[in-house]
Amino acid sequence: MSRVLLTGGSGFIAAHVLDVLLDRGHSVVTTVRSNEKGQKILDNHPKVSKDKLDFVIVEDIAKRGAFDDAVQSKPPFEIIIHTASPFHFNTTDTKKELLDPAVIGTTGILESTNKHASTVKRVVITSSFASIITPSEGTRPGYTYSEKDWNPITEEEAIQNPSNGYRASKTFAEKASWEFLEKEKPNFSISTMCPPLVLGPIVHYLQSLDNLNTSNQRIAAIMTGKAKDELPPTGTFLWTDVRDLALAHVKAAELPEAANKRFFVTAGYFSNEEIADIIRDNFPALKNELPAKGTKGGGYPEDGIYQYDNSRVKEILGIEFRSLKDSIVDAVKSLQAVGA
Repeated sequence: MSRVLLTGGSGFIAAHVLDVLLDRGHSVVTTVRSNEKGQKILDNHPKVSKDKLDFVIVEDIAKRGAFDDAVQSKPPFEIIIHTASPFHFNTTDTKKELLDPAVIGTTGILESTNKHASTVKRVVITSSFASIITPSEGTRPGYTYSEKDWNPITEEEAIQNPSNGYRASKTFAEKASWEFLEKEKPNFSISTMCPPLVLGPIVHYLQSLDNLNTSNQRIAAIMTGKAKDELPPTGTFLWTDVRDLALAHVKAAELPEAANKRFFVTAGYFSNEEIADIIRDNFPALKNELPAKGTKGGGYPEDGIYQYDNSRVKEILGIEFRSLKDSIVDAVKSLQAVGA
């Protein structure tokens, strides 16, 4: 089994990646921004020895050289899984709060690995469907998105609003990683994961209702009465479960045939209306908080929607995707556990 550096270890996706890595016998060091967060991770894995799980502090991933020390380990790392990147729209300075951490964080860890960690052979990076989709084309009925597609967003468009800023941050960071690979020709390969909306259970010891990941905020809103009169627009109509995405990250690191490829990790379609229906059918105690069947909003567009091609994820990584029902039921249970 391999020695793995996992960045952003207290994040929604990384917490599940960590569990998959440990289940599959890997030894993991995870980066966190504070000693408190790192200790929480260790405390919640009491049966895992320090040689199998440890943490290192990287306070600001947007600083050049931030990962220089983190990539160096005894025994040395063979794999790096880079999940650390902001996903939120609560920003007043798009460049400083979204673009720089994503782009500099990604190129920074590649530079540090190239300089200081010659034993690393595989780097897996969390990108996004945001780097694939062309939002200006709308729902684009009849078009099939796949790994070949790139969001054409420009730097000028990126700073217009936080939503553009997020999409640009993922697009620019992923493009920068492929440019690094082409220009520097490092000893390691790169694989990128491009998920759409990521749903599924939160890891309770790392998250509360106050700091829910952006994707699961919509589930919490529906189950706590905030969508009772009208369901909000679904927005992105594709989803994946966080546990399937975590496994995809790890298998991309383990399988030689995954090297130097993008992976569009999606289970398929969903709508906010379907989320409400699943909660209503499986949690009768929440009935008074939920929108009634047929409540306005949250459905699919009447003129159709883009298609997707996730065959590479199934064929190379062997991922068998969970159902939307299983994902939503488990997400609701995990949210109830933290007080929703």
